[in-house]
Amino acid sequence: MSDKDIVKILGISGSPRKKATAHAVQYALDYAKEKYNAEVECFSASGKELKFCIHCDYCIRTKQGCIHKDDISDLYEKMLWADAWIIGTPVYQGNLSAQTKTIMDRCRAVVAANPKAFQNKVGAALADGGDRVGGQEPALQTILNFYVISEMFPVAGGSFGSNLGGTLWSKDKGAEGIDEDEEGLRSLRRTMKKLIETSRQMKKLEQ
Repeated sequence: MSDKDIVKILGISGSPRKKATAHAVQYALDYAKEKYNAEVECFSASGKELKFCIHCDYCIRTKQGCIHKDDISDLYEKMLWADAWIIGTPVYQGNLSAQTKTIMDRCRAVVAANPKAFQNKVGAALADGGDRVGGQEPALQTILNFYVISEMFPVAGGSFGSNLGGTLWSKDKGAEGIDEDEEGLRSLRRTMKKLIETSRQMKKLEQ
């Protein structure tokens, strides 16, 4: 496999804890690395300083990034480096976490400087919850909508089990619960397969 075929993937865990979501994102990255020889980077919101977007328009006026200087600043470089992203979120109140939403909102600073910064990158999503059906699909839809707005290509694993992405049930048991959810892990593996395949197709088109 040539360097041109190697897909660079960024995994983002939008959980304030290093438990179920972080474990699921790392599982996805390890799977992509071991099975598809992908290059991977990971960012966890746990323990990070993540300031909310305050819509001050500093990024619009100056084209010099965000007025906030926090841990998201380092994430911007990883976002630009990657061919593809997978964003993972825990389910809070039937949708994604505040940390995940903050990361997505703060991407405004990147596209303010370059509206095409994320264009044609490929994006996938995973969501985990303490209940089997507790908001995973609305959370996934929110992330996929973000990709569309960012001019990225949203992907999922396809019909029959992975319609919108990786959908996992932790049973509030953290990493142990993720590992026990074989059906959820299957949906995640299918999603990563599609992420890799689509990214490779995009790279060929750009050559």
